[in-house]
Amino acid sequence: MARRRGTLAGMTVPTATLGSGRRLPLLGLGTWQLRGRQAYGAVRDALDVGYRHFDTATVYGNEGEVGRAIRDSGVPREDVFVTTKLPYDRADRPRGTLNASLDALGLDAVDLWLIHWPPRRDASLDVWGALLAARKDGLARAVGVSNYSTRQIDELIEASGESPEVNQIRWGPSLYDPGRGTELQGRGIVLEGYSPFRSSDLNDRTLRTVASAHAVTVAQVIVRWHLQHGFAVIPKSARRDRIESNFDVFGFTLDDDEMRSIDCLGRLEAR
Repeated sequence: MARRRGTLAGMTVPTATLGSGRRLPLLGLGTWQLRGRQAYGAVRDALDVGYRHFDTATVYGNEGEVGRAIRDSGVPREDVFVTTKLPYDRADRPRGTLNASLDALGLDAVDLWLIHWPPRRDASLDVWGALLAARKDGLARAVGVSNYSTRQIDELIEASGESPEVNQIRWGPSLYDPGRGTELQGRGIVLEGYSPFRSSDLNDRTLRTVASAHAVTVAQVIVRWHLQHGFAVIPKSARRDRIESNFDVFGFTLDDDEMRSIDCLGRLEAR
């Protein structure tokens, strides 16, 4: 799977259509823990490789670097999907927080705005209303949640009649729960997984066997597994070689038996 630098940019990343009609690239770059020049460099490298989906958050403290890297890259704004998130401790001032995020990013609108963690129940409904209003006003083109249970999501749906378009949760083969995926899919919600490698045993025998069969890394198998399930995934790295490797997953396909064997890792972890 080794490729010459710069030859991945023509790869086509699969997308999911959100409730608002926006198309979410299923593979993106996470930027948690990346700050300053490191954050800027990682986003520039990812854009060069071919990534067009970037995930940040108010609490990451790197929205300015993410936005500047996108502008400096010369990639047209309409080709880039940007997500940011509202922290639970700013539930009393969501619009002001979004405006600050837009200023930092240098954007007129974000493509996806998420509630980062559920605030207390009575505040959660108010905040969800503020996200829906931001979407209506064109400041957030799509809206969703992060780290929400199905029960908490149903409370939002019952109160507003509107489903979150995305639920971003910690996810990976060891956390795989087909019921959770079905619950979200049935509500028209895209499951987006963060920390896919932290949520996996990179030395697992099953993953290593599958990786060896395709002459790829275990990390590439994990990313490919997400994509074939239709899950979005946002692996994070500051290293150019790993950013490139995590994107280089379109030259192989996991067969049905391999997918089933990886799915079973979630059941083993639950025991």
